[in-house]
Amino acid sequence: MANEVTMEFVQGMPKAELHLHIEGSLEPELKLALAQKNHVDIGQSTIEEVRKSYQYDDLASFLAVYYPAMNVLQTEDDFYDLAMAYLKHAKEENVRHVEIFFDPQAHTSRGIAFETFIKGLYRATVDARAMNIDARLIMCFLRDLSRESARKTLEEALPYKDMFIGVGLDSDEHNNPPMKFFPVFVEAEKAGLRLTAHADIDQKDSIEHIRDLLEVIGVERIDHGTNIVEDPDLVDYAVKHQIGFTSCPLSNSFVRPEMKGPEIKELLEKGAKICINSDDPAYFGGYISKNYYELARQFDLTKEQVVQLARNSFEASWISEEQKAIYIAELEEYARTH
Repeated sequence: MANEVTMEFVQGMPKAELHLHIEGSLEPELKLALAQKNHVDIGQSTIEEVRKSYQYDDLASFLAVYYPAMNVLQTEDDFYDLAMAYLKHAKEENVRHVEIFFDPQAHTSRGIAFETFIKGLYRATVDARAMNIDARLIMCFLRDLSRESARKTLEEALPYKDMFIGVGLDSDEHNNPPMKFFPVFVEAEKAGLRLTAHADIDQKDSIEHIRDLLEVIGVERIDHGTNIVEDPDLVDYAVKHQIGFTSCPLSNSFVRPEMKGPEIKELLEKGAKICINSDDPAYFGGYISKNYYELARQFDLTKEQVVQLARNSFEASWISEEQKAIYIAELEEYARTH
């Protein structure tokens, strides 16, 4: 019975978050404060007006709001403040480990130096230790920009390689298949970086994109990726190779009313390493606990299933086996006593 899964239980449960775009955690209050501080005209002057501007009904209309909002992020401290605001939320929801996506090209394209944002974000991940959160960074390439732009971004990033752990691929998937970035992934892997990539829900050629990510590029995780259920053979492959899937129910609900709940349950039952995340929480109406809770409530998840999703979040993370074991023991103790 799903009613055994309360919001309090989910919030207190130790968990990892592996699919969180730091630019997507820009709350209206901080956006307005930074706009005023940096004298950026965003066309809104009250928090209510900013909130009303967060309106979209598909990926393209979302991105049209999402990218211009970043203009308020100008200094190293702005990026630090953005990341710390998210990390404070994470602390309240007992996120023990987080791997944070950031989009360099969205900032370098508007004249912000690479070192400005990487240093601000990295400083926040260091300070997160004082809140007992282990935080790492993952650099994403924007797939609707050119392969050459991605190559240059990787080149620019490598001097800061000790500040991030892997690369990802996000933004508009339409006509931007993962194979477009095959050479960049090869270079990133050679440099010792981990690999993940978005395979957004219900895209044109979804299943082909997922197959290329798994069988050719060789990613360790797929962000979203629930369309894999269309090919049972690929699901078997993913289970066998312990591929992580980072699903985001609330953002899914903007595309599909049932948030891909049936697919999440199917993958969970088949033993896939699927976990729950918040994607762009400032834009999709909730942080990680709300994503867990709404999924559990609407799809009658048992406490055991919810705990398994949290266990998967640690198992699919890019930390040492020792660290995973510590967090999983903490999770199991929590489940036993609550």
